[in-house]
Amino acid sequence: MKKRMLALLLGLLCTGLTACGSTDTAAKDETPSAPTVDQPEPEPTPEEIRRTAAEQYADGLTLEEQVAQMFFVRCPETDAAALTAQYDIGGYLLFARDFDGQTKESVANTIAAYQNAAKTPMLIGVDEEGGTVVRVSSNPAFRAAKFRSPQALYSEGGFDRITSDTAEKDALLRDLGINVNFAPVCDVSTDPSDFIYARSFGMDAEQTGEYVRTVVTQMVSDKTGMVLKHFPGYGNNADTHTGIAIDERPMDTFRQSDFLPFQAGIESGAQSVLVSHNVVNCMDADRPASLSAEVHRILREELGFDGVILTDDLIMDAIRDYTGGENAAVLAVQAGNDMLTSSDFETQYNAVLAAVQDGTIPESQIHASAVRVIDWKMQLGLISYDA
Repeated sequence: MKKRMLALLLGLLCTGLTACGSTDTAAKDETPSAPTVDQPEPEPTPEEIRRTAAEQYADGLTLEEQVAQMFFVRCPETDAAALTAQYDIGGYLLFARDFDGQTKESVANTIAAYQNAAKTPMLIGVDEEGGTVVRVSSNPAFRAAKFRSPQALYSEGGFDRITSDTAEKDALLRDLGINVNFAPVCDVSTDPSDFIYARSFGMDAEQTGEYVRTVVTQMVSDKTGMVLKHFPGYGNNADTHTGIAIDERPMDTFRQSDFLPFQAGIESGAQSVLVSHNVVNCMDADRPASLSAEVHRILREELGFDGVILTDDLIMDAIRDYTGGENAAVLAVQAGNDMLTSSDFETQYNAVLAAVQDGTIPESQIHASAVRVIDWKMQLGLISYDA
């Protein structure tokens, strides 16, 4: 009996010790951990701040004004200030006729009148590539000699000469009130028989890319808007001012060559890319590039471009041969263009507006394009915002 009692006491003692040990361990395990510290939200980048400001600005525009912001209009010969006062047009594109018989002062005053009439500050553009395309310097009242071609400049002084020439162009244009130069030409062409050769850098893709990078870097520094053209690359194709050009080159050629100068420009801060009217079979055999959703997808997704995409002039024969100007404007927006270069503004504006109102084009797409256009204007200092 005594042995049984002793065994029972020993068992209870062991059980108690085990329980005490477990309680002690549990107590140690329940030691509170250090409190979690909330990580601060990352500061928005300057680009994010600007884009938010552009969205807020676009929110304050009517649908009609947002649509009008999507047009880069060939400046009318008469009543240009009245037209932009009525519609709040995104921009005017000037040609040689706008400088004929004028002086620097008279052109600056005329452009200032356009800006004063506009609700939203306007993009004022011109083609001043140098060489064969010189809308301003072809007139001796604006410069003693025409700006030289990229090929001639490089032969004279390499990329340093390209830089100084770009800076001089930017200064002249700014003095006139012009804030966008439809340049540089990014097309790769090494054959003098090519339509685009004289306007191109005339070298391979890598050298052309370095040329584009040089020009864009200087233009960004000068706050002059630039337009990379003519995506996805002319190559050896015909002039689309006079009809449709069919490009039958394989996709590898574009990825290994034609895209490289555009990529260099985008990486250097280019704000806009102009899409050509070539039909590029390897991307879209059914539509000109300017009206092709697939070409725009490639530019957005493969090249990573989030700026303003605009068409070449929708009145060019390549588009007229494909479809009427009114329909071309709607197709261009559906393809993904943010701005339409237009010589027939009111017809094309009304067509796009009607397409939005009947649901063919979603309002959200118009708003997104208007935001990109406003963002471009903010980059150029045309619209102020809290940075």
